[in-house]
Amino acid sequence: MANWADSIARRAISEMKVYSARGATTSALHLDANESPWTPPPSDASVTDYNRYPEQQPPALGERLAGLYGVAAKNIMMGRGSDEAIDTLVRTFCEAGVDSILTCPPTFGYFQTAADVQGVKTLEVPLNGIFGWDIDGILETIHSKAPKIVFLCSPNNPTGGSLTQEQVVGICESSKYTLVVVDEAYVEFSSFGSLNTLRLQYRNLVILRTLSKAYALAGVRMGVCIADTDVIRLLLKVLPPYPVARPIEKAVMKALAPATMSVHARRIAIWRSERTRLFGALHNSPFVERVYPSDANFLLMKISNIDGLLSRLAQFNVKIRDFGSKLPGLFRLSVGTPDENDIALAAFKVAHAPTSGERTGEFFRTTNETDIAVHVNIDNPETTQIDTGIGFFDHMLEQISKHGGMGLSLTCKGDLEIDGHHTIEDTALAFGSALKRALGDRTGIGRYGFVMPMDETQAKIAIDLSGRPSFTFKGEFPTDHVGEFAAEMCPHFFQSLSQTLGASIQIDVEGENTHHMIEACFKGVGRALRPALARDGEDIPSTKGVLS
Repeated sequence: MANWADSIARRAISEMKVYSARGATTSALHLDANESPWTPPPSDASVTDYNRYPEQQPPALGERLAGLYGVAAKNIMMGRGSDEAIDTLVRTFCEAGVDSILTCPPTFGYFQTAADVQGVKTLEVPLNGIFGWDIDGILETIHSKAPKIVFLCSPNNPTGGSLTQEQVVGICESSKYTLVVVDEAYVEFSSFGSLNTLRLQYRNLVILRTLSKAYALAGVRMGVCIADTDVIRLLLKVLPPYPVARPIEKAVMKALAPATMSVHARRIAIWRSERTRLFGALHNSPFVERVYPSDANFLLMKISNIDGLLSRLAQFNVKIRDFGSKLPGLFRLSVGTPDENDIALAAFKVAHAPTSGERTGEFFRTTNETDIAVHVNIDNPETTQIDTGIGFFDHMLEQISKHGGMGLSLTCKGDLEIDGHHTIEDTALAFGSALKRALGDRTGIGRYGFVMPMDETQAKIAIDLSGRPSFTFKGEFPTDHVGEFAAEMCPHFFQSLSQTLGASIQIDVEGENTHHMIEACFKGVGRALRPALARDGEDIPSTKGVLS
C-alpha cells in the first residue's frame, strides 16, 4: 500500500526507479564515472576533486544546514536555490493537465512559472486591499477545487507581510491531500520566526529556505526544502543529478562557518534598523504616497509622481523594482547598507534624513589553526559579543570595546587543545584588519591617544594611528599565566594589532599582580583608542595630507 506522500504524488514518480548517480567519492580507485583523472588548471589545492562528480546531497553540508535550521538532515533536500525546490515540488506532485496549484498574488512569480512549465493550472486567491491573506478564500478554494499544492510566501514578496501560525495551521488542517508550501526566503528579517516549528505536527507542511538573502549567497545558488521524510524521498527521485557543485559546497561551508554567525547576526540587526529608518524617512518624500509595513529586507511603496521619481533615480544611478505592469504605481526598494540608503533617500528628495554615519568594518580570517570573524563599529558601542574560547581573553577584548567606545562582534574557533597562542595572535590580526577597514582613509580622526596610571598598577599607553605599524613594550609580569591566558601573549597581542591596524602602540606597565597589569594594558589601549578614533571634521590629521 502506498504511503501518504506516494498517494498524493504523481503516479509516475511513485513508481519510477531512482537514477543511480554515483555516491560518495572514496579512497578507492574510481574508474566508474568516465571522469578525467586530472584536476583542472591551476591544479592546486583550490580545485582538489573538481574532476570528480560531487555527491547528490553532500553529507557535511547537509548536516551544517540542518543545524542552521534546527531540523534533522533526513528532512532536507539541497538544491540550486529555493527555485529548484519549487520546480521539483511541482514536477513531483502535479500531473500536467490534471492538477493545480494555489497562489496568493501579488507574490513570488516563480510559483506560477514552475506550474506553467509543467502544464499545471494556477488558481489565485489574491491578497486583500491591505495586502493581507484571504484565509476564507484559500480554504474555500482548497475544499472546492482541491489544488495539489498551496504556495505561500512569508514574509511575502513584494508586500513584506507575514503569515501567523494560526493561519498556516488552518490551511494545513483543511486537507491532508494538499501540500502547504511556505517560502521563508526573508524570514531572518522578521520578528515572527520560522513556521518550521509546526512541521512535525503537519506532515503536509513544507518549508523553503534560501541562503541568498540573509547570508549573502545569491550568486552561489543554494536553497533548502524542509519536509516530511517521505516527501523528501520522492523529491530526490526528481531532483537532477549532482545539484550541489563542489565550489558551491565549499563556498557555503565557509560562509556558514561557526565563527561567521555573529557577523551574520550583526548584519541582520543593521538591516532591521535601516528598514525602520527608511520606513520613517520615506514618508517625507514628495514622491511617496504610502509605505507599506514590511518584515523583510525591502519596502513596498505607492508612488504618486512616477516620472519625477524615475528621473531622480536615474540622476543618482539608483535602481529599484517597478511593479507597475501588475500593480500600478507600486515600487519596491531593497534595504542596503547605511551609506547606500543615504543615497537612495537623497534620490527620493528626503531632506535631512537621519543618517548613521557609522564607521564599520568586517574581517574574516581562516587558517589551519583558527577561524575568525570580526565586525567592528567605531561609532556605536551598543553591541559587544565576543567568544574566543578563552574566558579571560574575552574579558580583555570587552575592555577594549568598552573603554574604546566601539561595538565589537568577534568569534574565534581555534586550536585550544594545543594552546591559546594561535587564537590570541590571529584574533589580534583580524581585529586590527577590521579596525583598519572601519577607519577608511582616516579622515577627521584624532589620530593620537594617551592614557596615564590606572589603579594600583601604573600603565602608560600612547597610540598613533599613523598608518605605519610600530610597537614597544616595557614591563615584567610576576606570573606566567592568568587562567588559560599566557602573560607573554599580552605584548604579542598588541604587536600583532599594530601590524594590521597600521598604528604605533607604546605600552609601559608596572605592577605586582599579573591580572591587573594585563587588564590595565587592555583598558589603557581602549582608553587611548577612544580619542584617537574620534572623528571631528573632514581633515586628514597629517601635514602630509595622507596617513599611510
